[in-house]
Amino acid sequence: MQIFDSVKKQKLNFEPIEARKVRIYVCGPTVYDDSHLGHAKSAISFDLLRRILIELKFDVKFVKNFTDIDDKILKKMDETGESLESITNRYIKSYKDDMQALNVLEADIEPKATECLDAIIEYILNLKNKNIAYEIEGDGIYFDTAQDNEYLSLSGKAKSDQNIARVDSNIDKRNEEDFVLWKFDEKWYESPFGRGRPGWHTECVAMIKKYLSSGQDYEIDIHAGGIDLLFPHHENEAAHCRCGEQKTLAKYWMHNGFIKVNDEKMSKSLGNSFFVKDALKQNLGEVLRFYLLSSHYRAHFNYSDEDLSASKKRLDKIYRLKKRVIDSNLGKENKEFKEEFLNAMRDDLNTSKALATIDEFVKTANENLDQNPKDKSQKGEILANLELIARVLGILQIDVYEYFQFGVSDEEKTKIKDLIEERNEAKKLKDYTKADEIREKLASMQISIMDTPSGTMWEKV
Repeated sequence: MQIFDSVKKQKLNFEPIEARKVRIYVCGPTVYDDSHLGHAKSAISFDLLRRILIELKFDVKFVKNFTDIDDKILKKMDETGESLESITNRYIKSYKDDMQALNVLEADIEPKATECLDAIIEYILNLKNKNIAYEIEGDGIYFDTAQDNEYLSLSGKAKSDQNIARVDSNIDKRNEEDFVLWKFDEKWYESPFGRGRPGWHTECVAMIKKYLSSGQDYEIDIHAGGIDLLFPHHENEAAHCRCGEQKTLAKYWMHNGFIKVNDEKMSKSLGNSFFVKDALKQNLGEVLRFYLLSSHYRAHFNYSDEDLSASKKRLDKIYRLKKRVIDSNLGKENKEFKEEFLNAMRDDLNTSKALATIDEFVKTANENLDQNPKDKSQKGEILANLELIARVLGILQIDVYEYFQFGVSDEEKTKIKDLIEERNEAKKLKDYTKADEIREKLASMQISIMDTPSGTMWEKV
């Protein structure tokens, strides 16, 4: 398998630290608000990575954190009068609900910053004892970037006012680039260097050491997150590990691209920070997932309703094929299809190529079914191919009939059910004229019905 390393800026053959074992850490959300499309894109991108590695028989340990203490959370506390726990627990639940709707597998470990204070404090204390961290009285503990000869090597940035502006500003810092490790504040947590709360950058590197450390020169195999985290967050994490542990934090770094909405970068200031929960009101989670993975994970993604609609039609075709073989016995995947599909995914998660392979498979499968509708072996193979697609892409998890019923209200469903029962009763009485009238009435409601061995099924057309 090949993956694009964000630091070396090239595709590399993936060789894990330990044979067949993969340690992955993904930066999760800061839980002060509901998740937006940027969170969804990142989560789906690295869920896809995890799924293909599992399909390729790697033993994957996957950790994603929750930042549950942060300036944005403190601001929310001031605005609402709520406790930290009330705010963060609510938004953690909201995030998890959204990810479940998007078929994102739950991480093996999902640590919170507030649950890892001992590990964070230990990391800072180690840096302080090595004179890599220093105290500014009344302010906090800072990382001395001058002690790291490789600082800015991860992001490839040069020292500039623009870079300095993105790290904490304090005239008493030894160097403009230095960043806070521990902020003094009597309201928060006890530590050997005074009461306070952790800075953002120490949280993830401490969690990696606690939950994933390989005990070798590289702490983990893959560190992943949004491209906006490369600097300063990942840069500063890597500096922690180099100076504190004399190790390289990750063997490979992977980053997903930005999300745009109608050609504008998504941001709250522009009023286009599109929440996942709002998108889910209009679309099935699987439809949104399929749309977001249709573009390469590293590409900057432009969200538009028109493109989403086109993507849904593509997914509809796959579901319609599944409906044709759903009652078949499972066979074995077609070797040629499986190899072509997995090779596309091995190529740095080349979803565009993988989906093109699926499109061709769907077209050919439908043609073959039209020619030989009773070929059980063929149906079993098609179903196996679809299950492979489902495992790797995280789609096709919905009942094939329910998928096409999305958007129909409970009141409408009750009416449809009553009409179908009335039609079935008319057929029992051999009143075919009435049965046809009911079918036509359902058709006028944009409802198509299908008589199957399992009963009369329906879908919205």
